Amino acid sequence: MIRRQVFLLLAVALFVAPAGTHAQWKTSWSYRGASGPEHWGGLDPAYSACKSGKQQSPIDIRQAQQANLPPLKFEYKSGPIKIINNGYTAVRVNYPPGNGNFLTVADTRYELRQFHFHRPSEEYVNGKPYDMVIHFMLEGSGGKIAGVAVFLKAGSANATIQRLWQHMPITPGKEQEVVGVEVNPADLLPRNTAYYMYMGSLTAPPCTEDVTWFVLKTPVEISAEQIAAFARLYPHDGRPVQPRNGRIVKESQ
Repeated sequence: MIRRQVFLLLAVALFVAPAGTHAQWKTSWSYRGASGPEHWGGLDPAYSACKSGKQQSPIDIRQAQQANLPPLKFEYKSGPIKIINNGYTAVRVNYPPGNGNFLTVADTRYELRQFHFHRPSEEYVNGKPYDMVIHFMLEGSGGKIAGVAVFLKAGSANATIQRLWQHMPITPGKEQEVVGVEVNPADLLPRNTAYYMYMGSLTAPPCTEDVTWFVLKTPVEISAEQIAAFARLYPHDGRPVQPRNGRIVKESQ
Protein backbone atom coordinates (compact mmCIF):
# COMPACT_ATOMS: atom_id res chain seq x y z
CA MET A 1 0.00 0.00 0.00
CA ILE A 2 2.81 2.43 0.87
CA ARG A 3 4.53 1.77 -2.45
CA ARG A 4 1.25 2.32 -4.29
CA GLN A 5 0.79 5.64 -2.49
CA VAL A 6 4.28 6.71 -3.50
CA PHE A 7 3.48 5.91 -7.11
CA LEU A 8 0.23 7.88 -6.89
CA LEU A 9 1.93 11.03 -5.76
CA LEU A 10 4.29 10.77 -8.70
CA ALA A 11 1.30 11.49 -10.88
CA VAL A 12 1.64 15.08 -9.73
CA ALA A 13 3.59 17.14 -12.27
CA LEU A 14 7.00 18.32 -11.15
CA PHE A 15 7.10 21.92 -12.18
CA VAL A 16 9.28 25.00 -11.82
CA ALA A 17 8.13 28.29 -10.36
CA PRO A 18 10.46 31.27 -10.63
CA ALA A 19 13.80 30.45 -9.06
CA GLY A 20 13.96 31.22 -5.39
CA THR A 21 10.18 31.14 -4.82
CA HIS A 22 7.87 28.48 -3.42
CA ALA A 23 4.62 30.33 -4.13
CA GLN A 24 1.36 28.87 -5.33
CA TRP A 25 -0.18 30.15 -8.56
CA LYS A 26 -3.02 32.64 -8.23
CA THR A 27 -4.63 31.46 -11.47
CA SER A 28 -4.91 27.75 -12.16
CA TRP A 29 -3.48 26.17 -15.28
CA SER A 30 -2.81 22.67 -16.54
CA TYR A 31 -1.17 20.67 -19.30
CA ARG A 32 -4.46 19.69 -20.93
CA GLY A 33 -7.75 21.17 -22.06
CA ALA A 34 -9.08 24.71 -21.67
CA SER A 35 -6.29 25.68 -19.26
CA GLY A 36 -3.55 23.87 -21.18
CA PRO A 37 -0.39 25.32 -22.73
CA GLU A 38 -2.06 26.87 -25.77
CA HIS A 39 -4.26 28.90 -23.41
CA TRP A 40 -1.78 29.90 -20.70
CA GLY A 41 -1.19 33.38 -22.08
CA GLY A 42 -4.88 34.26 -21.74
CA LEU A 43 -5.51 32.86 -18.28
CA ASP A 44 -3.92 35.72 -16.36
CA PRO A 45 -2.18 38.97 -17.38
CA ALA A 46 0.82 37.76 -15.40
CA TYR A 47 1.12 34.86 -17.86
CA SER A 48 1.14 37.04 -20.98
CA ALA A 49 4.71 36.07 -21.88
CA CYS A 50 3.46 32.52 -22.47
CA LYS A 51 1.73 33.88 -25.59
CA SER A 52 3.58 37.04 -26.56
CA GLY A 53 7.13 36.10 -25.59
CA LYS A 54 9.72 35.65 -28.33
CA GLN A 55 12.22 33.61 -26.31
CA GLN A 56 10.05 30.82 -24.96
CA SER A 57 11.13 27.38 -23.79
CA PRO A 58 11.40 24.50 -24.42
CA ILE A 59 12.74 24.22 -27.96
CA ASP A 60 13.76 21.56 -30.44
CA ILE A 61 17.55 21.75 -30.56
CA ARG A 62 18.69 21.61 -34.18
CA GLN A 63 21.58 23.04 -36.19
CA ALA A 64 23.53 24.12 -33.11
CA GLN A 65 26.60 26.22 -33.80
CA GLN A 66 29.84 24.95 -32.29
CA ALA A 67 31.47 27.59 -30.14
CA ASN A 68 34.30 27.99 -27.68
CA LEU A 69 32.05 27.91 -24.64
CA PRO A 70 33.37 27.83 -21.06
CA PRO A 71 33.07 24.56 -19.11
CA LEU A 72 30.28 24.11 -16.59
CA LYS A 73 31.79 23.84 -13.12
CA PHE A 74 29.35 22.18 -10.72
CA GLU A 75 30.05 22.49 -7.01
CA TYR A 76 27.26 20.33 -5.66
CA LYS A 77 27.40 18.56 -2.29
CA SER A 78 25.44 16.02 -0.29
CA GLY A 79 22.79 17.31 2.08
CA PRO A 80 19.31 16.71 3.50
CA ILE A 81 16.51 16.92 0.97
CA LYS A 82 13.64 19.37 1.43
CA ILE A 83 10.60 18.44 -0.61
CA ILE A 84 7.33 20.27 -1.15
CA ASN A 85 4.05 18.92 -2.51
CA ASN A 86 1.83 21.94 -3.03
CA GLY A 87 -1.17 19.85 -4.00
CA TYR A 88 -1.51 21.52 -7.38
CA THR A 89 1.13 20.64 -9.94
CA ALA A 90 4.41 20.92 -8.12
CA VAL A 91 6.52 18.51 -6.15
CA ARG A 92 10.11 19.57 -6.14
CA VAL A 93 13.32 19.43 -4.13
CA ASN A 94 14.06 22.90 -2.77
CA TYR A 95 17.28 24.55 -1.66
CA PRO A 96 17.28 27.73 0.46
CA PRO A 97 19.61 30.68 -0.28
CA GLY A 98 23.07 30.03 1.09
CA ASN A 99 22.89 26.28 0.53
CA GLY A 100 26.36 26.21 -1.05
CA ASN A 101 25.49 24.29 -4.23
CA PHE A 102 26.88 26.28 -7.14
CA LEU A 103 27.31 26.27 -10.89
CA THR A 104 30.07 28.51 -12.23
CA VAL A 105 30.16 29.45 -15.91
CA ALA A 106 33.11 31.70 -16.79
CA ASP A 107 32.75 34.65 -14.39
CA THR A 108 29.12 33.98 -13.46
CA ARG A 109 28.15 31.96 -10.42
CA TYR A 110 24.67 30.57 -9.86
CA GLU A 111 23.29 28.94 -6.72
CA LEU A 112 20.91 25.98 -6.89
CA ARG A 113 17.34 26.80 -5.89
CA GLN A 114 15.46 23.62 -6.80
CA PHE A 115 15.18 20.71 -9.20
CA HIS A 116 12.22 18.86 -10.66
CA PHE A 117 11.31 16.35 -13.40
CA HIS A 118 9.30 16.15 -16.64
CA ARG A 119 8.14 13.18 -18.68
CA PRO A 120 8.88 13.05 -21.55
CA SER A 121 11.68 15.58 -21.80
CA GLU A 122 10.42 19.03 -22.67
CA GLU A 123 13.48 19.72 -24.80
CA TYR A 124 13.85 17.84 -28.07
CA VAL A 125 17.07 17.14 -29.93
CA ASN A 126 16.75 16.84 -33.70
CA GLY A 127 13.02 16.29 -33.43
CA LYS A 128 13.03 13.66 -30.68
CA PRO A 129 12.47 13.82 -26.90
CA TYR A 130 14.20 11.71 -24.26
CA ASP A 131 12.26 9.57 -21.79
CA MET A 132 12.49 12.21 -19.04
CA VAL A 133 14.43 15.29 -18.05
CA ILE A 134 15.61 16.90 -14.82
CA HIS A 135 15.55 20.69 -14.63
CA PHE A 136 17.97 22.24 -12.17
CA MET A 137 16.97 25.86 -11.58
CA LEU A 138 19.63 28.24 -10.32
CA GLU A 139 19.86 31.92 -9.46
CA GLY A 140 22.77 34.33 -9.90
CA SER A 141 23.43 37.86 -8.80
CA GLY A 142 20.65 40.31 -9.53
CA GLY A 143 18.12 37.50 -9.71
CA LYS A 144 19.37 36.17 -13.05
CA ILE A 145 17.97 32.69 -13.65
CA ALA A 146 19.70 29.72 -15.27
CA GLY A 147 18.35 26.28 -16.02
CA VAL A 148 20.34 23.08 -16.49
CA ALA A 149 18.52 20.29 -18.32
CA VAL A 150 19.73 16.72 -17.81
CA PHE A 151 18.14 14.11 -20.07
CA LEU A 152 17.12 10.73 -18.63
CA LYS A 153 16.92 7.59 -20.74
CA ALA A 154 15.81 4.04 -20.01
CA GLY A 155 18.64 1.79 -18.84
CA SER A 156 20.03 0.85 -15.45
CA ALA A 157 18.23 1.77 -12.24
CA ASN A 158 19.37 5.02 -10.68
CA ALA A 159 19.93 4.85 -6.91
CA THR A 160 19.51 8.59 -6.35
CA ILE A 161 16.25 8.67 -8.30
CA GLN A 162 14.98 5.72 -6.30
CA ARG A 163 15.79 7.47 -3.04
CA LEU A 164 13.79 10.49 -4.18
CA TRP A 165 10.90 8.35 -5.42
CA GLN A 166 10.66 6.65 -2.02
CA HIS A 167 10.53 9.85 -0.01
CA MET A 168 8.27 12.20 -1.93
CA PRO A 169 5.50 13.55 0.37
CA ILE A 170 2.19 11.74 -0.03
CA THR A 171 -0.11 14.66 0.76
CA PRO A 172 0.02 18.40 0.06
CA GLY A 173 1.62 20.54 2.70
CA LYS A 174 4.50 22.72 3.67
CA GLU A 175 8.08 22.10 2.70
CA GLN A 176 9.45 19.25 4.76
CA GLU A 177 12.89 17.84 5.39
CA VAL A 178 13.27 14.09 5.03
CA VAL A 179 15.08 13.14 8.22
CA GLY A 180 18.05 10.87 7.79
CA VAL A 181 18.09 11.05 3.99
CA GLU A 182 20.71 12.99 2.07
CA VAL A 183 21.07 13.48 -1.67
CA ASN A 184 23.96 14.89 -3.65
CA PRO A 185 22.52 16.54 -6.79
CA ALA A 186 25.88 15.88 -8.47
CA ASP A 187 24.84 12.21 -8.60
CA LEU A 188 22.15 13.21 -11.09
CA LEU A 189 24.67 14.68 -13.53
CA PRO A 190 26.48 12.83 -16.35
CA ARG A 191 30.27 12.65 -16.26
CA ASN A 192 30.48 14.43 -19.59
CA THR A 193 29.01 17.91 -19.18
CA ALA A 194 29.27 19.08 -22.80
CA TYR A 195 26.22 21.18 -23.49
CA TYR A 196 23.97 23.26 -25.70
CA MET A 197 23.22 26.84 -24.64
CA TYR A 198 20.40 29.19 -25.62
CA MET A 199 18.30 32.00 -24.17
CA GLY A 200 14.80 30.98 -23.20
CA SER A 201 12.19 31.08 -20.47
CA LEU A 202 10.58 29.18 -17.64
CA THR A 203 8.62 26.33 -19.20
CA ALA A 204 5.33 26.98 -17.37
CA PRO A 205 3.42 30.06 -16.19
CA PRO A 206 4.42 32.82 -15.88
CA CYS A 207 6.87 31.81 -18.68
CA THR A 208 9.41 34.45 -17.56
CA GLU A 209 12.10 35.07 -20.19
CA ASP A 210 15.81 35.88 -20.02
CA VAL A 211 16.59 32.43 -18.64
CA THR A 212 19.93 31.02 -19.75
CA TRP A 213 19.53 27.33 -20.54
CA PHE A 214 22.37 24.83 -20.45
CA VAL A 215 21.16 21.53 -21.93
CA LEU A 216 23.61 18.71 -21.24
CA LYS A 217 24.20 16.51 -24.26
CA THR A 218 24.89 13.24 -22.42
CA PRO A 219 21.86 11.55 -20.82
CA VAL A 220 21.75 9.80 -17.44
CA GLU A 221 20.24 6.32 -17.15
CA ILE A 222 17.10 5.52 -15.19
CA SER A 223 15.28 2.18 -15.18
CA ALA A 224 12.10 1.55 -17.15
CA GLU A 225 10.42 0.72 -13.83
CA GLN A 226 11.40 4.10 -12.39
CA ILE A 227 10.04 5.85 -15.48
CA ALA A 228 6.83 3.82 -15.22
CA ALA A 229 6.46 4.76 -11.56
CA PHE A 230 6.53 8.43 -12.47
CA ALA A 231 4.20 8.00 -15.44
CA ARG A 232 1.70 5.62 -13.88
CA LEU A 233 -1.02 8.22 -13.42
CA TYR A 234 0.59 11.26 -15.00
CA PRO A 235 1.80 10.25 -18.44
CA HIS A 236 2.67 13.74 -19.66
CA ASP A 237 3.71 16.90 -17.80
CA GLY A 238 5.54 18.89 -20.42
CA ARG A 239 5.01 22.03 -22.46
CA PRO A 240 5.23 21.60 -26.24
CA VAL A 241 8.32 22.94 -27.99
CA GLN A 242 8.18 26.63 -28.83
CA PRO A 243 9.26 28.58 -31.95
CA ARG A 244 12.96 29.42 -32.14
CA ASN A 245 12.24 32.89 -33.57
CA GLY A 246 15.75 33.16 -34.96
CA ARG A 247 17.50 32.28 -31.72
CA ILE A 248 20.96 30.79 -32.00
CA VAL A 249 21.76 27.60 -30.12
CA LYS A 250 25.43 27.20 -29.30
CA GLU A 251 27.18 23.88 -28.72
CA SER A 252 30.30 23.40 -26.62
CA GLN A 253 33.22 21.76 -28.35
